[in-house]
Amino acid sequence: MWVLRAQCDDREALELLLQHVQPSLHRYLCGLIGPTDADDVLQEVLVLVFRKLTWLEFPELFRPWVFRIASRAAFRHLKRERRRFVHDDAPLESVPAPDARPPGDLFQQLENDTTISPASRAVLVLHFQEEMSLQDVAAVLEIPLGTVKSRLAYGLTTLRKQLGTRRSF
Repeated sequence: MWVLRAQCDDREALELLLQHVQPSLHRYLCGLIGPTDADDVLQEVLVLVFRKLTWLEFPELFRPWVFRIASRAAFRHLKRERRRFVHDDAPLESVPAPDARPPGDLFQQLENDTTISPASRAVLVLHFQEEMSLQDVAAVLEIPLGTVKSRLAYGLTTLRKQLGTRRSF
């Protein structure tokens, strides 16, 4: 209902809608690009949602639509960062270390690991953290269901290997 009201220029409904979706988007972006840049990308996503909300034809698809926008923004950000890092001649010591996470949930500790591709991390975070079905993940990322399954399998295999390595220490 908030979507329809927000599409009719109801500012209160828009604020409620964005406040409702913001925590899960932030978790998703933290899992995909890390907590350092998640706030900036989240702001970009919320602005895009505000600008494009009137184009959403089916309000019941708001959540997958928002996550699709967030995925695209996150992948754009990762591409920019990779280009910046490749062209940066700074020594490795000057690259900031990733933020330390509390040792609570092991999955959250591993989701920012660079050995897991961003594509697989997106599938892992959407499926396990945001509790989306594999079909919904495929719709959000605009990829075939088979690709979602293979990325999920790859990500889980990588996590299992890391768990085995960490347990041996």
